[in-house]
Amino acid sequence: MKKYLTGVKRKAERDADNETNVSLPKAKTRKYDEAYVALGFTVTTVGDEERPVCLLCLKMLAADSMKPNKLRRHLKTLHPNHADKPLEFFQRKRAEYCQQSSRFVSATSVNQRALLASYKVAYQIAQCKKPHTIAEELILPAALDMVSVMLDDASAAKLKTVPLSNDTVARRINDIANDLKEQLVEKLKDKRFALQFDEATDSNKDCLFIAYIRFDMTHSLCEDLLFCKYVRDRATAEELFKMLDCFLTENGLKWENCIGVCSDGAQTMAGMKKGLRALIKKASPNVEWTHCVIHREALASRKLSSELSEVMSDIVGVVNFIKTRPLKTRVFSAICEEMGAEHQAVLFHSEARWLSRGKVLSRVFELREQIRMFLEQEHKHEVAEKFSDENFLAKLAYLSDIFGKLNELNLQLQGKDKHLPQVTDKISSFTRKLAMWGRRLDEGNTDSFENLHEFVATTDYDATSVIPHIKEHISSLIGFFKKYFPENSSQYDWVRDPFNAPAPTGFSSAEEDQFIDMTSDSTLRLRFTSQTLSEFWLNVERQYPLLGQRAMGILLPFATSYLCETGFSAVAALKTKYRSQLNIEQELRVAVSCFKPRFEKLCTAKRAHCSH
Repeated sequence: MKKYLTGVKRKAERDADNETNVSLPKAKTRKYDEAYVALGFTVTTVGDEERPVCLLCLKMLAADSMKPNKLRRHLKTLHPNHADKPLEFFQRKRAEYCQQSSRFVSATSVNQRALLASYKVAYQIAQCKKPHTIAEELILPAALDMVSVMLDDASAAKLKTVPLSNDTVARRINDIANDLKEQLVEKLKDKRFALQFDEATDSNKDCLFIAYIRFDMTHSLCEDLLFCKYVRDRATAEELFKMLDCFLTENGLKWENCIGVCSDGAQTMAGMKKGLRALIKKASPNVEWTHCVIHREALASRKLSSELSEVMSDIVGVVNFIKTRPLKTRVFSAICEEMGAEHQAVLFHSEARWLSRGKVLSRVFELREQIRMFLEQEHKHEVAEKFSDENFLAKLAYLSDIFGKLNELNLQLQGKDKHLPQVTDKISSFTRKLAMWGRRLDEGNTDSFENLHEFVATTDYDATSVIPHIKEHISSLIGFFKKYFPENSSQYDWVRDPFNAPAPTGFSSAEEDQFIDMTSDSTLRLRFTSQTLSEFWLNVERQYPLLGQRAMGILLPFATSYLCETGFSAVAALKTKYRSQLNIEQELRVAVSCFKPRFEKLCTAKRAHCSH
């Protein structure tokens, strides 16, 4: 080997003296590498070409500098003091260079992992709706303690390279939000969609306009946040439509693809001449507007007769009397504890909350004895004697029962993936139950109402005096439900169960032909029971487009504005008084979006470094 290297050196010197251009051996062998080391160089690969690197100044030369005469000239010209160094000297230099390279690669990979970890932590913070400072103040110190205890200090030290400062987390969340929005817009291109929207004021007195979108993703329906923007001026229909139109236009979405909108019944939203509904109708004439079913259910159940309304007013007054002073609250809690009650507090009533009335009445009826004792012994309240009146308690029992049943209906209407055939079934079922409860009351039977039935059974109370008031209320409920829900649920039978329902009268001849073909397909009949309605009809649309499009025109529009309400609840959790200047749209999108961030793409677009 020494003889070979000596020969290579002499040949290189001879070639340099004669200014010849004879290259060194090209084979990838140990002899090949050591031949360059003998001249003070090592070889690295850049792309598809090899380039020499000087072991003394660590400069990378051009590819055509691989000629030995040029390498020798570089050594003698720039490093004359090392030209006569032995081979072992250059081998040590090459070992040092390789060690430095490995450290550099290792540091680069650590930085890349730290960048990815930074994005994932920021995503978790936004999902949990926590302040950005929690990463640096809690998550990182806790992670360091856990890793140092469970592993070792060296492993814990690596975590310190993860950028988790307040500003860094904010930038990461903005990047993730932009990526989620980009994914949404990409999937929405040339797709039909439905919208639901609402506006409300947050804790900082800022007016927010929020919109959700539902569209088909080949095999299923997808629901996601479209945007949440501040209303800078008056929340008029023109201003809200301008915000909607600008967002759709900027992102290349077409109004022609919108087939349904859903909102509450406010004049700004639902006005047929000047409301947002009318402006959208001009932009997309085929769009169908739906008044939120949950809001309609709340309106239908709001009206009470004078006798029952008086009971409700007394209950709200008593609750406010107990809850408005800390001392009264503590005394009442002590009485409940002494008497062994399951709960130690009553609940505040809020007219704006869907379930509030039922929960308040149920809790008051449960704690009626404790409330009577508190009012009599502590404050001699004028309503105290009413909690000893059986007629009053019977009406209270009925109200707690009926509004409990209304709460059950309300919860059945809430949730994602709710469509018109599904919610009209629930409304139709409740209306039929109301009629049945009225018939049973005609027979003097109160077992449909648990609290009332229990009260009558335990006190030997004659319910005949209160039954007329109950029947009057049930009758008015039936009337209001028919007023607010004029739709006939049977019109959707062909969508719910096409194999057992006749074709609607409004079908064209082509649509009826496809309906007959589809209902005669045994494969689709077997598939119908194992899929959701939306999945089934999306599959049908590929084979029978006219029929599928008509069915999706019923299933795609929103039936409720539930998602907007959940969005405002998320805003309340995100935008506290300590975070009043938060960019709510970006934070909210990351918190509620159904899409997952493309972390690899985000990391590729960023330069990894350990700076916070």
